[in-house]
Amino acid sequence: MEITTIGLDLAKRVFQVHAVDAAGKVVVRKALRRAQVLPFFAKLSPCLIGIEACGTSHHWARELIVLGHTVGLMPPAYVKPYVKRGKTDAADAEAICEAVTRPSMRFVPVKSREQQAALFLHRTRNLLVKQRTQLVNMIRGQLAEFGIDIPEGLERALTLARQILDGAANLDLPEHGIMMLAILCNQALGSHEQIRKVERELLVLQRSDDMARRLATIPGIGPIGATAFAASVTDPAQFKSGRQFAAWLGLTPLQNSSGGKERLGRISKMGDKYLRRLLVIGATSLTRQYKNRPEKVPAHFASLLARKPLRVATVAMANKMARIIWALMTRKETYRIAHVPALAA
Repeated sequence: MEITTIGLDLAKRVFQVHAVDAAGKVVVRKALRRAQVLPFFAKLSPCLIGIEACGTSHHWARELIVLGHTVGLMPPAYVKPYVKRGKTDAADAEAICEAVTRPSMRFVPVKSREQQAALFLHRTRNLLVKQRTQLVNMIRGQLAEFGIDIPEGLERALTLARQILDGAANLDLPEHGIMMLAILCNQALGSHEQIRKVERELLVLQRSDDMARRLATIPGIGPIGATAFAASVTDPAQFKSGRQFAAWLGLTPLQNSSGGKERLGRISKMGDKYLRRLLVIGATSLTRQYKNRPEKVPAHFASLLARKPLRVATVAMANKMARIIWALMTRKETYRIAHVPALAA
């Protein structure tokens, strides 16, 4: 019988397939080795294939689309309710096959190889920043045990690390302490140089990408945020409004409403935490700029800072920046400081 819908549960080596026909009757239920996946789907007529969005899902989705199939990537949290009982690959594939046919299901757009390569830069930089922070904190902690205090600030710690490697820092430490300190300083400076190299690549990418160039015009975004959003958001039209886009990023309050009473809590923190963190960091930079040069900060940001506590205003500003990003993406425009929304006008 002809297969119309397939649920494919991905793994490293063994993939589970659950296929049904137009009447919903199970036609195929089997496990495939990694080398058998593409030959299996190449023999089938074009059909709908459901896959949970994960680390390798975009690669397999691109490969299956080339074979003529329609692929729907779904967030795992939206597939979980369709699992009947227990946790097995066969049960997961069956749940995926059921979920992909639901009219209300929300799908994840398939990323291109170029978008994934751009995100590779961001993930590498993020890891290097964490390692640099760990190394600098280790240096601070070990020196503090010998009564040596490093002033606050990353650049001051790196300056001392350079002096230690050059032998210009006269530290009264045992021989083993000097040896271990040199190892930590060398790694911290190496991580710092690699971070600068990645950031230069991101700057080149931002200048060559039209979407990233337009997003970089938004105050508080910068090359890192612009390239991250350009690579992460494949189709901004999937969001009905900027508010929905901000909710996707987890920047809207959690609702616990019942009986006609609305109860709003803290922000949901759902979605991509890296993108959300970039927005909050960008909003924080605007708050610092407001203290020194308030005329450079947009008026709505300045009025928000004057009315709300600092952290509340920062998150609210991040929410506003997310809505601006969605508007620029959908309208293909650049940021205008004195822009007045149509409804407000």
